[in-house]
Amino acid sequence: MVLACRVSPKQKAQLVQLVREHFPKTITLAIGDGANDVSMITAAHVGVGIQGLEGKQASRSADYAIGQFSFLKTLMFYHGREAYRRNAFLVIYMFYKNITFVMPQYWFGFVSAFSGQTLYESWIYQMYNIVFTSFPIMWYSVMDKQYSKKVFQTDPSLYQMGLKD
Repeated sequence: MVLACRVSPKQKAQLVQLVREHFPKTITLAIGDGANDVSMITAAHVGVGIQGLEGKQASRSADYAIGQFSFLKTLMFYHGREAYRRNAFLVIYMFYKNITFVMPQYWFGFVSAFSGQTLYESWIYQMYNIVFTSFPIMWYSVMDKQYSKKVFQTDPSLYQMGLKD
């Protein structure tokens, strides 16, 4: 962890770039609350902007924006881990969805002697995208919670998933 104070905005960005160059496997997080932190936030892997008295420039250029510094713990230790887990599930689901859509067409090509005849009607393509792309992911993102916030904040062993790649 590197903390910097009383440095120029350019030096803040250079500090983040220095850490990224010398420790390429680490993920950098930059937290700022004003316009002087924008270059540092954009140089980091993950940028968090805090909306405060100094304006909203940092929150506009950041990956995540929060209203108070006290929300940072929840953002990092709850929403961060849950987003990591949900994104991993989303990648697997997209592979599944595409395989179930393409494989019948592939096998239909053999049956129809590659004549160019379509297997699905045009409206089925649209319904498939709505039913299998939109609804399941929206339902999953709203309803899925592995553990409560209290469990995540008290049990550090739950974060091994991200550390082990």
